[in-house]
Amino acid sequence: MAFKMKKFSVAAGVLSASLLITACSSGNTSGENKSGGESKGDKVVVDIFQGKVEIADQLKALTDEYTKQNPDVTFNIETVGGGADGAAALKAKFASNNAPDIFTNGGDQEAQIWKDKFEDLSDQPWVKDAFEGTLDGMTIDGKVYGMPLNMEGYGFAYNKALFEKAGVKELPTTYSELEDAAKKLKAAGITPFSIGYAEWWVLANHGLNLPFAYQEDPDKFIASLNDGSGKIEGNEQFDAFFKLLDLTMKYGNSNPLTTDYNTQVTLFATGEAAMIQQGNWIQPMIDKITPDMEVGFIPMPLTDDPAQSDKLMVDVPSNWVVHNAAPDADKEAAKDFLNWMVTSEEGKTAMTKEFKYIPAFKSIEATADDIGPLGADLLKYSNEGKTYQWQFMKYPDGAGQEFGAALQSYIAGKSSKEEAMKAMDSTWAKLKK
Repeated sequence: MAFKMKKFSVAAGVLSASLLITACSSGNTSGENKSGGESKGDKVVVDIFQGKVEIADQLKALTDEYTKQNPDVTFNIETVGGGADGAAALKAKFASNNAPDIFTNGGDQEAQIWKDKFEDLSDQPWVKDAFEGTLDGMTIDGKVYGMPLNMEGYGFAYNKALFEKAGVKELPTTYSELEDAAKKLKAAGITPFSIGYAEWWVLANHGLNLPFAYQEDPDKFIASLNDGSGKIEGNEQFDAFFKLLDLTMKYGNSNPLTTDYNTQVTLFATGEAAMIQQGNWIQPMIDKITPDMEVGFIPMPLTDDPAQSDKLMVDVPSNWVVHNAAPDADKEAAKDFLNWMVTSEEGKTAMTKEFKYIPAFKSIEATADDIGPLGADLLKYSNEGKTYQWQFMKYPDGAGQEFGAALQSYIAGKSSKEEAMKAMDSTWAKLKK
Protein backbone atom coordinates (compact mmCIF):
# COMPACT_ATOMS: atom_id res chain seq x y z
CA MET A 1 0.00 0.00 0.00
CA ALA A 2 1.49 3.31 -1.03
CA PHE A 3 1.22 6.35 1.19
CA LYS A 4 0.95 9.97 0.21
CA MET A 5 3.83 12.19 1.27
CA LYS A 6 2.69 15.29 3.09
CA LYS A 7 4.09 18.52 1.73
CA PHE A 8 4.13 21.28 4.26
CA SER A 9 6.50 23.48 6.14
CA VAL A 10 5.79 24.55 9.67
CA ALA A 11 7.61 27.69 8.72
CA ALA A 12 5.52 28.53 5.68
CA GLY A 13 4.98 32.21 6.05
CA VAL A 14 5.92 32.24 9.71
CA LEU A 15 7.68 34.29 12.25
CA SER A 16 10.51 36.50 12.53
CA ALA A 17 9.41 38.06 15.77
CA SER A 18 5.88 36.85 15.42
CA LEU A 19 4.40 34.12 13.36
CA LEU A 20 1.21 33.99 11.45
CA ILE A 21 -0.36 30.70 12.19
CA THR A 22 -3.36 29.15 13.78
CA ALA A 23 -4.17 26.32 16.00
CA CYS A 24 -6.88 24.28 17.39
CA SER A 25 -7.23 21.89 20.21
CA SER A 26 -9.67 20.26 22.44
CA GLY A 27 -10.74 17.04 23.84
CA ASN A 28 -13.87 15.11 24.07
CA THR A 29 -15.78 12.25 25.38
CA SER A 30 -19.20 11.10 26.05
CA GLY A 31 -20.87 9.76 29.10
CA GLU A 32 -24.38 9.19 27.84
CA ASN A 33 -26.20 7.52 24.99
CA LYS A 34 -25.97 9.83 21.99
CA SER A 35 -27.67 7.74 19.35
CA GLY A 36 -31.23 8.73 20.06
CA GLY A 37 -30.69 12.43 19.47
CA GLU A 38 -32.80 13.28 22.50
CA SER A 39 -32.86 16.81 23.83
CA LYS A 40 -31.08 17.30 27.13
CA GLY A 41 -33.45 19.84 28.55
CA ASP A 42 -32.86 23.27 27.04
CA LYS A 43 -29.15 22.67 26.67
CA VAL A 44 -26.94 20.88 24.19
CA VAL A 45 -24.20 18.81 25.81
CA VAL A 46 -21.18 18.33 23.55
CA ASP A 47 -19.16 15.28 24.56
CA ILE A 48 -15.42 15.61 23.91
CA PHE A 49 -12.90 12.75 24.07
CA GLN A 50 -9.24 13.73 23.96
CA GLY A 51 -5.83 12.37 24.89
CA LYS A 52 -3.77 15.45 25.71
CA VAL A 53 -3.41 15.27 29.49
CA GLU A 54 -1.11 18.30 29.30
CA ILE A 55 -3.96 20.63 28.34
CA ALA A 56 -6.85 19.11 30.29
CA ASP A 57 -7.26 22.11 32.61
CA GLN A 58 -6.72 24.66 29.85
CA LEU A 59 -9.27 22.96 27.61
CA LYS A 60 -11.84 22.95 30.40
CA ALA A 61 -11.30 26.70 30.87
CA LEU A 62 -11.75 27.28 27.13
CA THR A 63 -15.02 25.34 26.96
CA ASP A 64 -16.24 27.26 30.01
CA GLU A 65 -15.59 30.50 28.12
CA TYR A 66 -17.54 29.22 25.12
CA THR A 67 -20.45 28.29 27.40
CA LYS A 68 -20.34 31.76 28.93
CA GLN A 69 -20.86 33.17 25.43
CA ASN A 70 -23.28 30.39 24.41
CA PRO A 71 -25.27 29.45 27.54
CA ASP A 72 -27.30 26.79 25.73
CA VAL A 73 -24.17 24.68 25.10
CA THR A 74 -22.22 22.84 27.79
CA PHE A 75 -19.42 20.31 27.54
CA ASN A 76 -18.55 16.92 28.97
CA ILE A 77 -14.81 16.38 28.54
CA GLU A 78 -13.03 13.09 29.09
CA THR A 79 -9.25 12.96 28.86
CA VAL A 80 -7.60 9.58 28.47
CA GLY A 81 -3.86 9.51 27.86
CA GLY A 82 -2.81 8.76 24.32
CA GLY A 83 -1.64 5.48 22.89
CA ALA A 84 -3.26 2.12 23.46
CA ASP A 85 -5.29 3.23 26.47
CA GLY A 86 -6.87 6.12 24.59
CA ALA A 87 -7.57 4.04 21.50
CA ALA A 88 -9.14 1.24 23.54
CA ALA A 89 -11.26 3.70 25.53
CA LEU A 90 -12.54 5.36 22.35
CA LYS A 91 -13.44 2.01 20.78
CA ALA A 92 -15.27 1.09 23.98
CA LYS A 93 -17.29 4.32 23.75
CA PHE A 94 -18.51 3.45 20.30
CA ALA A 95 -19.12 -0.19 21.19
CA SER A 96 -21.32 0.82 24.14
CA ASN A 97 -23.31 3.35 22.10
CA ASN A 98 -21.76 6.24 24.06
CA ALA A 99 -19.84 7.77 21.17
CA PRO A 100 -18.47 11.28 21.72
CA ASP A 101 -19.49 14.20 19.52
CA ILE A 102 -15.90 15.38 19.09
CA PHE A 103 -12.87 13.13 19.24
CA THR A 104 -9.38 13.04 17.80
CA ASN A 105 -7.79 11.05 14.98
CA GLY A 106 -4.19 10.82 13.86
CA GLY A 107 -4.94 10.82 10.15
CA ASP A 108 -3.38 8.72 7.37
CA GLN A 109 -3.81 5.03 8.29
CA GLU A 110 -5.96 5.81 11.34
CA ALA A 111 -8.27 7.99 9.25
CA GLN A 112 -8.91 5.10 6.87
CA ILE A 113 -9.94 2.90 9.79
CA TRP A 114 -12.40 5.42 11.27
CA LYS A 115 -13.58 7.23 8.16
CA ASP A 116 -17.16 5.90 8.32
CA LYS A 117 -17.59 7.74 11.66
CA PHE A 118 -16.50 11.16 10.37
CA GLU A 119 -18.68 14.15 9.52
CA ASP A 120 -17.63 15.91 6.30
CA LEU A 121 -16.05 19.22 7.38
CA SER A 122 -15.09 20.44 3.91
CA ASP A 123 -17.44 23.42 4.10
CA GLN A 124 -16.09 24.75 7.41
CA PRO A 125 -14.61 28.29 7.41
CA TRP A 126 -11.21 27.21 8.79
CA VAL A 127 -10.46 24.87 5.84
CA LYS A 128 -9.25 27.65 3.56
CA ASP A 129 -7.07 29.04 6.36
CA ALA A 130 -5.00 25.90 7.01
CA PHE A 131 -1.36 25.77 5.99
CA GLU A 132 -0.61 23.81 2.83
CA GLY A 133 -0.40 20.10 3.53
CA THR A 134 -1.79 20.20 7.06
CA LEU A 135 -5.12 18.74 5.92
CA ASP A 136 -3.58 15.95 3.83
CA GLY A 137 -3.79 13.24 6.49
CA MET A 138 -7.54 13.82 6.93
CA THR A 139 -8.47 14.34 3.28
CA ILE A 140 -10.15 11.30 1.74
CA ASP A 141 -11.54 11.32 -1.80
CA GLY A 142 -11.22 15.09 -1.89
CA LYS A 143 -13.21 15.69 1.31
CA VAL A 144 -11.80 17.11 4.56
CA TYR A 145 -12.82 15.16 7.65
CA GLY A 146 -10.64 16.62 10.38
CA MET A 147 -9.32 19.91 11.74
CA PRO A 148 -5.61 19.81 12.71
CA LEU A 149 -5.01 20.41 16.40
CA ASN A 150 -1.67 22.10 15.90
CA MET A 151 1.85 21.56 14.72
CA GLU A 152 4.07 19.57 17.04
CA GLY A 153 7.62 18.41 17.06
CA TYR A 154 10.09 16.58 19.20
CA GLY A 155 13.71 15.72 19.74
CA PHE A 156 15.77 15.82 22.91
CA ALA A 157 14.63 18.73 25.05
CA TYR A 158 17.58 19.90 27.13
CA ASN A 159 18.16 21.93 30.28
CA LYS A 160 20.42 24.85 29.39
CA ALA A 161 21.63 25.40 32.96
CA LEU A 162 22.72 21.77 33.35
CA PHE A 163 24.51 21.82 29.99
CA GLU A 164 26.38 24.93 31.11
CA LYS A 165 27.22 23.38 34.47
CA ALA A 166 28.71 20.33 32.72
CA GLY A 167 30.71 22.49 30.32
CA VAL A 168 28.76 21.46 27.20
CA LYS A 169 29.40 24.62 25.18
CA GLU A 170 28.54 23.43 21.67
CA LEU A 171 25.11 21.88 21.25
CA PRO A 172 25.40 18.30 19.94
CA THR A 173 23.97 17.72 16.47
CA THR A 174 25.59 14.35 15.66
CA TYR A 175 25.68 11.00 17.43
CA SER A 176 29.31 11.33 18.53
CA GLU A 177 28.71 14.85 19.83
CA LEU A 178 25.69 13.62 21.80
CA GLU A 179 27.75 10.82 23.31
CA ASP A 180 30.46 13.32 24.33
CA ALA A 181 27.83 15.58 25.92
CA ALA A 182 26.40 12.63 27.88
CA LYS A 183 29.88 11.77 29.19
CA LYS A 184 30.45 15.37 30.34
CA LEU A 185 27.08 15.50 32.08
CA LYS A 186 27.71 12.23 33.90
CA ALA A 187 31.18 13.37 34.93
CA ALA A 188 29.57 16.47 36.45
CA GLY A 189 27.24 14.29 38.53
CA ILE A 190 24.22 14.95 36.31
CA THR A 191 21.95 12.22 34.88
CA PRO A 192 22.09 12.86 31.12
CA PHE A 193 18.76 11.34 30.02
CA SER A 194 15.31 11.05 31.56
CA ILE A 195 13.92 7.95 29.86
CA GLY A 196 10.34 6.76 30.25
CA TYR A 197 10.27 3.44 28.46
CA ALA A 198 7.24 2.18 30.34
CA GLU A 199 5.35 4.03 27.60
CA TRP A 200 5.27 1.99 24.39
CA TRP A 201 4.66 5.09 22.25
CA VAL A 202 7.82 6.82 23.45
CA LEU A 203 9.76 3.91 21.97
CA ALA A 204 7.65 2.66 19.09
CA ASN A 205 6.17 5.85 17.69
CA HIS A 206 8.48 8.75 18.50
CA GLY A 207 11.66 6.74 18.87
CA LEU A 208 11.26 4.30 16.02
CA ASN A 209 10.09 7.11 13.75
CA LEU A 210 13.75 8.10 13.39
CA PRO A 211 14.94 5.16 11.29
CA PHE A 212 11.79 5.35 9.16
CA ALA A 213 12.30 9.07 8.58
CA TYR A 214 16.01 8.62 7.84
CA GLN A 215 15.27 6.34 4.88
CA GLU A 216 16.19 7.83 1.52
CA ASP A 217 12.50 7.57 0.55
CA PRO A 218 10.32 6.73 3.57
CA ASP A 219 7.19 6.04 1.52
CA LYS A 220 9.11 3.71 -0.79
CA PHE A 221 10.56 1.88 2.22
CA ILE A 222 7.11 1.48 3.78
CA ALA A 223 5.78 0.22 0.44
CA SER A 224 8.61 -2.36 0.43
CA LEU A 225 7.53 -3.59 3.86
CA ASN A 226 4.00 -3.91 2.54
CA ASP A 227 4.96 -5.90 -0.56
CA GLY A 228 7.51 -8.00 1.32
CA SER A 229 10.57 -6.83 -0.59
CA GLY A 230 11.97 -4.78 2.32
CA LYS A 231 12.92 -5.59 5.89
CA ILE A 232 13.59 -3.76 9.14
CA GLU A 233 16.11 -6.39 10.19
CA GLY A 234 19.56 -5.46 8.92
CA ASN A 235 18.56 -2.01 7.74
CA GLU A 236 21.41 0.36 8.62
CA GLN A 237 19.11 3.10 9.92
CA PHE A 238 17.43 0.69 12.34
CA ASP A 239 20.85 -0.56 13.46
CA ALA A 240 21.74 3.07 14.18
CA PHE A 241 18.53 3.55 16.16
CA PHE A 242 19.41 0.69 18.50
CA LYS A 243 22.81 2.32 19.04
CA LEU A 244 21.06 5.55 20.11
CA LEU A 245 18.68 3.56 22.32
CA ASP A 246 21.68 1.91 23.99
CA LEU A 247 23.21 5.34 24.62
CA THR A 248 20.11 6.59 26.41
CA MET A 249 20.00 3.48 28.58
CA LYS A 250 23.68 3.71 29.47
CA TYR A 251 23.35 7.34 30.51
CA GLY A 252 19.72 7.40 31.63
CA ASN A 253 17.83 7.09 34.90
CA SER A 254 17.45 3.71 36.53
CA ASN A 255 14.34 1.58 36.03
CA PRO A 256 13.35 2.97 32.60
CA LEU A 257 10.74 0.26 32.08
CA THR A 258 8.80 1.39 35.15
CA THR A 259 9.21 5.11 34.43
CA ASP A 260 5.96 6.41 32.98
CA TYR A 261 5.32 9.64 31.09
CA ASN A 262 4.51 11.83 34.08
CA THR A 263 7.54 10.58 36.01
CA GLN A 264 9.78 11.04 32.99
CA VAL A 265 8.68 14.66 32.50
CA THR A 266 8.90 15.38 36.23
CA LEU A 267 12.50 14.10 36.39
CA PHE A 268 13.41 16.53 33.64
CA ALA A 269 11.32 19.47 34.83
CA THR A 270 12.78 19.28 38.35
CA GLY A 271 16.35 19.31 37.03
CA GLU A 272 17.14 15.70 37.92
CA ALA A 273 18.09 14.91 34.31
CA ALA A 274 19.52 17.07 31.54
CA MET A 275 17.69 15.70 28.48
CA ILE A 276 14.36 14.09 27.66
CA GLN A 277 12.96 12.55 24.49
CA GLN A 278 9.69 14.44 24.27
CA GLY A 279 8.10 17.29 22.33
CA ASN A 280 6.89 20.83 22.75
CA TRP A 281 3.70 19.43 24.32
CA ILE A 282 5.55 19.17 27.65
CA GLN A 283 5.99 22.96 27.86
CA PRO A 284 2.88 23.53 30.03
CA MET A 285 4.00 20.81 32.45
CA ILE A 286 7.49 22.30 32.70
CA ASP A 287 6.02 25.75 33.28
CA LYS A 288 3.84 24.40 36.06
CA ILE A 289 6.66 22.53 37.83
CA THR A 290 9.54 24.98 37.22
CA PRO A 291 8.39 28.32 35.82
CA ASP A 292 10.89 30.11 33.55
CA MET A 293 13.10 27.04 33.19
CA GLU A 294 15.53 27.59 30.31
CA VAL A 295 15.05 24.75 27.84
CA GLY A 296 15.56 24.09 24.16
CA PHE A 297 15.72 21.32 21.58
CA ILE A 298 18.57 19.34 20.10
CA PRO A 299 18.11 16.54 17.55
CA MET A 300 18.03 12.79 18.17
CA PRO A 301 20.96 11.96 15.88
CA LEU A 302 21.51 8.56 14.33
CA THR A 303 24.65 9.45 12.37
CA ASP A 304 27.68 11.75 12.38
CA ASP A 305 26.55 13.57 9.24
CA PRO A 306 25.03 16.86 10.47
CA ALA A 307 23.19 17.36 7.18
CA GLN A 308 21.29 14.19 8.01
CA SER A 309 21.28 14.20 11.80
CA ASP A 310 20.65 17.85 12.70
CA LYS A 311 16.88 17.75 12.26
CA LEU A 312 13.79 17.64 14.48
CA MET A 313 10.63 15.59 13.93
CA VAL A 314 7.71 17.90 13.06
CA ASP A 315 4.16 17.17 11.87
CA VAL A 316 0.42 17.46 12.61
CA PRO A 317 -0.04 15.16 15.60
CA SER A 318 -3.79 14.75 15.56
CA ASN A 319 -7.03 16.19 14.27
CA TRP A 320 -10.44 17.08 15.70
CA VAL A 321 -13.28 15.15 14.09
CA VAL A 322 -17.04 15.28 14.55
CA HIS A 323 -19.11 12.10 14.83
CA ASN A 324 -21.44 11.91 11.84
CA ALA A 325 -24.12 9.99 13.77
CA ALA A 326 -24.38 12.48 16.63
CA PRO A 327 -27.70 14.32 17.05
CA ASP A 328 -27.98 17.29 14.69
CA ALA A 329 -27.94 19.84 17.51
CA ASP A 330 -24.78 18.30 18.94
CA LYS A 331 -23.10 18.25 15.53
CA GLU A 332 -23.86 21.88 14.85
CA ALA A 333 -22.64 22.94 18.29
CA ALA A 334 -19.49 20.84 17.87
CA LYS A 335 -18.69 22.43 14.52
CA ASP A 336 -19.34 25.92 15.85
CA PHE A 337 -17.08 25.31 18.85
CA LEU A 338 -14.22 24.04 16.68
CA ASN A 339 -14.51 27.05 14.40
CA TRP A 340 -14.69 29.38 17.42
CA MET A 341 -11.49 27.84 18.80
CA VAL A 342 -9.45 29.01 15.81
CA THR A 343 -11.18 32.29 14.98
CA SER A 344 -12.15 33.96 18.28
CA GLU A 345 -9.67 36.01 20.27
CA GLU A 346 -10.34 33.79 23.28
CA GLY A 347 -9.61 30.65 21.29
CA LYS A 348 -6.46 32.02 19.66
CA THR A 349 -5.12 33.17 23.00
CA ALA A 350 -5.79 29.79 24.61
CA MET A 351 -4.16 27.90 21.73
CA THR A 352 -0.93 29.84 21.90
CA LYS A 353 -0.53 31.27 25.41
CA GLU A 354 -2.20 28.49 27.42
CA PHE A 355 -1.83 25.33 25.33
CA LYS A 356 1.54 26.52 24.00
CA TYR A 357 0.53 25.15 20.60
CA ILE A 358 2.16 25.98 17.30
CA PRO A 359 -0.93 26.72 15.20
CA ALA A 360 -1.73 24.95 11.94
CA PHE A 361 -3.54 27.93 10.43
CA LYS A 362 -2.46 31.21 8.89
CA SER A 363 -4.67 33.62 10.76
CA ILE A 364 -3.37 33.35 14.31
CA GLU A 365 -0.43 35.39 15.49
CA ALA A 366 1.78 33.55 17.93
CA THR A 367 5.00 35.03 19.22
CA ALA A 368 7.87 32.92 20.45
CA ASP A 369 6.99 34.15 23.95
CA ASP A 370 3.47 32.78 23.51
CA ILE A 371 4.41 29.26 22.53
CA GLY A 372 7.41 28.86 24.81
CA PRO A 373 11.09 28.14 24.17
CA LEU A 374 10.49 24.60 22.93
CA GLY A 375 8.01 25.84 20.34
CA ALA A 376 10.42 28.60 19.36
CA ASP A 377 13.19 26.08 18.69
CA LEU A 378 10.83 24.01 16.55
CA LEU A 379 10.07 27.11 14.51
CA LYS A 380 13.77 27.89 14.17
CA TYR A 381 14.48 24.41 12.83
CA SER A 382 11.47 24.61 10.54
CA ASN A 383 12.50 28.00 9.18
CA GLU A 384 15.87 26.46 8.36
CA GLY A 385 14.21 23.49 6.63
CA LYS A 386 15.72 21.05 9.14
CA THR A 387 12.78 18.77 9.86
CA TYR A 388 11.67 15.19 9.31
CA GLN A 389 8.04 14.16 9.03
CA TRP A 390 6.27 11.65 11.26
CA GLN A 391 6.14 8.24 9.62
CA PHE A 392 4.62 6.29 12.52
CA MET A 393 1.12 7.39 11.48
CA LYS A 394 1.60 5.05 8.51
CA TYR A 395 2.15 1.90 10.59
CA PRO A 396 -0.44 -0.84 10.15
CA ASP A 397 -3.18 -0.62 12.77
CA GLY A 398 -1.93 -2.06 16.05
CA ALA A 399 1.71 -2.27 14.96
CA GLY A 400 2.90 0.46 17.30
CA GLN A 401 1.95 -1.42 20.44
CA GLU A 402 3.67 -4.58 19.22
CA PHE A 403 6.77 -2.62 18.19
CA GLY A 404 6.80 -1.14 21.68
CA ALA A 405 6.61 -4.59 23.28
CA ALA A 406 9.53 -5.79 21.11
CA LEU A 407 11.65 -2.81 22.13
CA GLN A 408 10.73 -3.17 25.80
CA SER A 409 11.80 -6.81 25.63
CA TYR A 410 15.15 -5.68 24.22
CA ILE A 411 15.58 -3.06 26.96
CA ALA A 412 14.80 -5.70 29.59
CA GLY A 413 17.55 -7.91 28.15
CA LYS A 414 15.08 -10.62 27.16
CA SER A 415 15.81 -10.40 23.44
CA SER A 416 18.64 -9.33 21.17
CA LYS A 417 18.62 -6.45 18.71
CA GLU A 418 18.25 -8.96 15.87
CA GLU A 419 15.35 -10.70 17.60
CA ALA A 420 13.62 -7.37 18.22
CA MET A 421 13.94 -6.41 14.56
CA LYS A 422 12.72 -9.84 13.46
CA ALA A 423 9.69 -9.40 15.73
CA MET A 424 8.92 -6.02 14.15
CA ASP A 425 9.16 -7.49 10.64
CA SER A 426 6.76 -10.25 11.70
CA THR A 427 4.36 -7.67 13.14
CA TRP A 428 4.34 -5.68 9.91
CA ALA A 429 3.78 -8.78 7.78
CA LYS A 430 0.92 -9.90 10.02
CA LEU A 431 -0.90 -6.55 10.25
CA LYS A 432 -0.34 -4.98 6.84
CA LYS A 433 -3.41 -4.48 4.67
